[in-house]
Amino acid sequence: MIKTIQFYDLDKLESHDRSRLLVRTESDMAQFIEGVKPIIEKVKNEGDDALVYYAQEFDKSSITKHTIKAEPDDFDRAFKALDSNLIDSLKFAANRIKKFHEHQMPELMNFSEQFPGVFVGDRFSPIPSVACYVPRGKGSFPSVVLMTTIPAVVAGVKHAYVITPPGPNGKIDDATLVAAKLAGITEVYKCGGAQAVAAAAYGTETVPKAVKIVGPGSPWLVAAKKQLSDIIDPGTPAGPSESLILADGSASAEIAALDLIIESEHGPDSSAFLVTPNRDLAQKVISILPTLWAKMSENRADFSSTVLCGEKGGVILTKDMDQAIEFVNDYAPEHLEVLSKEPLNYLGKLITPGEILLGHHTPISLCNFDLGPNAVLPTSGAAETSSPLCVYDFLKMTSIGYVTSDAYPELAKHAHTIATYEGFDGHALAVSELRKKALEKL
Repeated sequence: MIKTIQFYDLDKLESHDRSRLLVRTESDMAQFIEGVKPIIEKVKNEGDDALVYYAQEFDKSSITKHTIKAEPDDFDRAFKALDSNLIDSLKFAANRIKKFHEHQMPELMNFSEQFPGVFVGDRFSPIPSVACYVPRGKGSFPSVVLMTTIPAVVAGVKHAYVITPPGPNGKIDDATLVAAKLAGITEVYKCGGAQAVAAAAYGTETVPKAVKIVGPGSPWLVAAKKQLSDIIDPGTPAGPSESLILADGSASAEIAALDLIIESEHGPDSSAFLVTPNRDLAQKVISILPTLWAKMSENRADFSSTVLCGEKGGVILTKDMDQAIEFVNDYAPEHLEVLSKEPLNYLGKLITPGEILLGHHTPISLCNFDLGPNAVLPTSGAAETSSPLCVYDFLKMTSIGYVTSDAYPELAKHAHTIATYEGFDGHALAVSELRKKALEKL
């Protein structure tokens, strides 16, 4: 059956049809929330036995309680089995990602005298533990290992580990193990989806309890994070992939088409749109896409065409660049590419995207793998208020204050006035004459 790439003329759409373009797979989580509840409960009550059960049930993988954790020999075997060129590329990517996140690190202590006798500031401390989730259902993603674990290691997290679904052979993907070792991680556990979130939240006999979980995944993973958010910090809301390609009349149609397939090939739950005011460009991109699908594997081509010919993807024509930019900001995409000979002209107007990649030489592929900035980004509109995964996700900030005896009286006077107005007697007493008399005895 011949598929037709979706084409929308934004200026001619009714408001409800325009709003529908903003909807992602994650928008209605009700069915997923209900679906993960029994999985979470089983893992909570049965621990490793539940992980073994769900590995067979969902991953079609036979593991035992004794093989949930990767052994040192597994890492050694992976390095020997993996192609040396891939190892070199992973080392290259790891170095770029590490450098970026090292530069991102704040001063661990910021403490200064902002007024005479008043010292205030912040101190950053690494969180104690984190589970880094690496999906596997639609492929193997060593890049996600690097993106989730390296900032944790740079931030100084003492106990960081990887959780990832086992393959049909009951083993962990070789590249995942190699990437983990390159990042400085020695603990990798076989569990995926909602059961992995539950294992990290509650702990099992084998999988350690963590205070936070990070990493992208399916709506089932997102639902489990939401369900367990009072037990474990769910981290950046990273679900199915999404991208917008914003292009003006100077953009290359060939490059726009190439970049439109990047995120659309992740799976049928992904979203991907070209947004442009140039009709000729839009039509050229539509004509090029089938030729690119012919060069892809059947599976990935089917994923991409399903997205771009379905309700969550396609080509959007706008009346001008201002309307295109307005749509981008309303959409708040995970990934945004700006294809133009002068992309910096638009940067100041683009507010909500999770990442903004400028120009024809900066495809999403680079940022997904080895540019340096983190590729774990907020999805489903969360980019409007949430940020990419970064070292700050693995740091806790503590406020610090110190007041000298000379500075205390003025602060106390105003604090007493405000406390009295708000009706907090205890607050007021603590900065009243009673304290002054107590201080005089010191």
